[in-house]
Amino acid sequence: RRRQPDWVREERYQPSYNKGPQSSGPVLLSRRHLHQDADSSERVLMDMRWGLVPSWFKNDDPSKLQFNTSNCRSDTMLKKTSYKGALLKGKRCVVLADGFYEWQQQQSGGKQPYFIYFPQTKDAVDEGTEGDEEWKGWRLLTMAGIFDCWEPPSGGEMLYTYTIITVDASKDVSFIHHRMPAILDGDEAIRKWLDFAEVPTQEAVKLIQPTENIVFHPVSTFVNSIRNNTPECVAPIELGAKKEVKATPSNKVLLGWLKNSQEGSPQKKENNLPKWKSQFIHSPSPKKTSADILQQWLGKQGEPAAKKHKA
Repeated sequence: RRRQPDWVREERYQPSYNKGPQSSGPVLLSRRHLHQDADSSERVLMDMRWGLVPSWFKNDDPSKLQFNTSNCRSDTMLKKTSYKGALLKGKRCVVLADGFYEWQQQQSGGKQPYFIYFPQTKDAVDEGTEGDEEWKGWRLLTMAGIFDCWEPPSGGEMLYTYTIITVDASKDVSFIHHRMPAILDGDEAIRKWLDFAEVPTQEAVKLIQPTENIVFHPVSTFVNSIRNNTPECVAPIELGAKKEVKATPSNKVLLGWLKNSQEGSPQKKENNLPKWKSQFIHSPSPKKTSADILQQWLGKQGEPAAKKHKA
């Protein structure tokens, strides 16, 4: 039986559909990072900001950090000063999420978003239960991360932030993008990654590998805006399906105007093009200069000739 995860006892999980850097999210870490006398195998759930701010950063404003620390590459995390210090001190964490998004480059120039997540059991969509009963909720994605604690040089509240480790994409999702988060699949992998006192850094980093145990589906470009944070962000769509334009007050007026202008025109359409469009495509007259067009437009306004010439 799949029991309720330990972190659920700390805080009920609230789904988030569309989060970006500078947002906060639930992160698992060893309790010993907060309480020196705690066992390193004990876990605690914290809310941290996404985008690591190194403890050595000297500016009073963390937003002044000159480089992006939302993700860190597995092949350079032990080389870059932003992550090396924290990693060697055992500041390893697990970032919890419903899944993650990646965008596939299209030949047309656009990008198709995909939602990528763990396979779910049949009862995964059921609501989680309280206490020690069997957990029937959504299986969250468990991504390996590094965290750090920054204190403003002039004093103030401590800021906990994290970064997500990335690896080369697994074969199944490489057609979408060449990188993916390092996903820890299973309780044993999570235990080893978090237990920094028992599992040294060099052994823990061996857990950072691509995983094939993920599924995905295309989603609407509705997710492209970080302001949208609703279930529609993860709803599957059918690629190639004709998109229906939603009727809004503004496009109703526009469509109505186009229809009336075509029906009331004394001339028929040329090559299935509306009159106003064909005038720009099939113009029998010589090409006019901008000055000619301006003069013609002014002439239609019924102004005196002298005024038109002056203009």
